[in-house]
Amino acid sequence: MTHPTDAEARAGAPPAPVGKGLRTGSVGLLAAVTLGLSSVAPAYSIAVTLGFVTLTVGDLAPAALLLGFLPILLTAFAFRELNRAMPDCGTTFVWTTRAFGPVTGWLTGGWVVQSATLIAMTALSRVGAGYLLHLLGLHSLAESRTAVTVCAVLLLAAVTAVAYRGLQLAASVQYVLLGLQLLALLGFGAAAFGRHGASTPSLAWLNPLAFGGFGSFAEAVLLCLFIYWGWDALITANEETRDGDRVSGQAAVISTVVLLGTYLFTAFAAISFAGTGTDGIGLGNPDNASDILTTLAPPVLGAALAKVMQLAVCVSAVSALLTCLVGSSRSTLSMAAHKALPQAFTRIHPRHSTPAFGTLFFGAAAACLLVVLALVSGDFLGDAILCVGLLIACYYGTTALACVWYFRRRLLDSPRDLLLRGLLPLLGGLLMLAAFTRSAHDMYDPAYGSTSFHGVGGVFLLGAGSIATGALALLIVRTRFHHFFCDGRTSVAGLTITKD
Repeated sequence: MTHPTDAEARAGAPPAPVGKGLRTGSVGLLAAVTLGLSSVAPAYSIAVTLGFVTLTVGDLAPAALLLGFLPILLTAFAFRELNRAMPDCGTTFVWTTRAFGPVTGWLTGGWVVQSATLIAMTALSRVGAGYLLHLLGLHSLAESRTAVTVCAVLLLAAVTAVAYRGLQLAASVQYVLLGLQLLALLGFGAAAFGRHGASTPSLAWLNPLAFGGFGSFAEAVLLCLFIYWGWDALITANEETRDGDRVSGQAAVISTVVLLGTYLFTAFAAISFAGTGTDGIGLGNPDNASDILTTLAPPVLGAALAKVMQLAVCVSAVSALLTCLVGSSRSTLSMAAHKALPQAFTRIHPRHSTPAFGTLFFGAAAACLLVVLALVSGDFLGDAILCVGLLIACYYGTTALACVWYFRRRLLDSPRDLLLRGLLPLLGGLLMLAAFTRSAHDMYDPAYGSTSFHGVGGVFLLGAGSIATGALALLIVRTRFHHFFCDGRTSVAGLTITKD
């Protein structure tokens, strides 16, 4: 490990790369929180989800948002505790390997996470491209699958270039992009509450006991899980964050709480202004469900400022795309450093201290997947996006249970350990696995999504198929990375600073 000399430090020399070659101390708490929030794409997520939640449970959408937040918060506590004990940019891969062994670590902590992220990147690039073309007035091109795909590939190239240049540049760009999103959502909410005819918000909209049945309740909560997903990408920057073992975990919890507040404020504002009716601008109108903010922005903000809301959703997608690249390249860097992937993924840019090969690989892989799915079918791409929920519940649940298992011999050391390392992560893990089971059950229905095959839903086949493909890939990589699969549980500690 090398350190800058005192003279270099006084001269303002950048921090030296350590461990796997990443530059330590590049970002602080604010940047980490910004990366976490950006990766969720708050403006885009609430725009495309709130309508469907309202269609399912009406004005109880805020209650669904609150209940969907519960397993996310419990899982965030598990991430925080594991990061304190094992601060490694491989995060879920390292933690589940240490807890359950190399097979579980490689499959659920590595493959499933990267599959979900890669699929999400195709969706985000496509959404960002569509909004950008509309903003530029190129409406005919925005309706062309070919034009949108070409624009999406160009967006992927642009964010790959930013991620390639380093975490500090990425964080600086995210400050601007996230600031625009939060300002737009705050402005929208304030204007909606102030419009003539807007109803007074009711606490009854938060009542979790008012759901008409378990089916609608479960469907709404599962939809809400998606809009919170992504904050864990900030923890992959723990080796580049000042006091990363402590700050990254704090940032994870802060990010989820800020998201809850932002979503509840926006949901209350939208329901107060538009109501849940099935006609016109009502949130119960199926024609509005795919993008509530674009529908409501003109009557709430006026035609000119409505463009700002469109821009916010556009940059939201691009912002999340950038953080996906940052997180994925660092996760695979750790896997390769621990001898679980080809050593090409350990290549660090000599000047920018970024995972050079991994960043370019994921940018190119997302572009290729986008083109393939677009060529197959627009509906097929939509179903690929829907299947991400299954993968999220799988690896979040496994990681939460890994926290309980890893700390099992220390849970009785103090009430804090029992609560934050035992009971809360256990509840979070069980809720996530319940969500996984429910998702799989619903997705199996051929009516779920837009495609089916021999009576089985296409969304289920894509989600379960991603996991099954990982299991097949596991059989292949075990023969090549024999050392990791024989001794992975202890070997991953080699480059990981175990704090607890």
